[in-house]
Amino acid sequence: MTTKLIGIFQTFVGFLLLNVGTFLMLKLIVQYSALDDHVGFLEQKQDYLHLKVWKGAFYIHVFSSILTLLAGFTQFSTEILKKHRRLHKLVGRIYAWDILAVNFPAGLVMAVYANGHLPSKIAFLILDSLWFWFTLKAVLEIKRGNIQSHRDYMTRSYALTLSALTLRTWKIILTNTTSIPPETIYMMDAWLGFVPNLLCAEWLIFRRKRAEVIYQRSRRIPEL
Repeated sequence: MTTKLIGIFQTFVGFLLLNVGTFLMLKLIVQYSALDDHVGFLEQKQDYLHLKVWKGAFYIHVFSSILTLLAGFTQFSTEILKKHRRLHKLVGRIYAWDILAVNFPAGLVMAVYANGHLPSKIAFLILDSLWFWFTLKAVLEIKRGNIQSHRDYMTRSYALTLSALTLRTWKIILTNTTSIPPETIYMMDAWLGFVPNLLCAEWLIFRRKRAEVIYQRSRRIPEL
């Protein structure tokens, strides 16, 4: 009973954080709807605003990435998976296409022009490439009927989707608690935004697999 209550509490906290994070992201995105070149992140990218490819990639990434974040409400809900499988599949397809065909190419362009010199560019290129690969693997695995593997890769993929939130969280923490120069913070933030997320995803996958092994062992009939 205690384990079940802990699971319910963890699910509640997870969805609460996802709700708060999604709301804050929507609030952030709204400021760009006016297409003003002197708002938010664009203030730091004045040298690139004349590049149509960068500006296009920025707006594509900003306005489409919210769809990937919202997917978490349906893709990791056991209740929706059991009772609304069509919704799960539909949102899953939107999530995958949004990353593979829309955000991946836009992210590559933004990575090339990232602030923070080479360390940041490398970090964002790795992030974007892994995001694409994990999402593609999740799609391929479900097509082969490998549900567990599909779930594992989706967990990794969504951990990188959440980097949109963790990037901003780490920036706020580092800016307000240290005297590190802004450019150095940006380089650190580029890596902190997704590496801890991936480590957390791997821990969740490991814990889930271990729980399944323990459960299977507990169901074995003792040999006489």
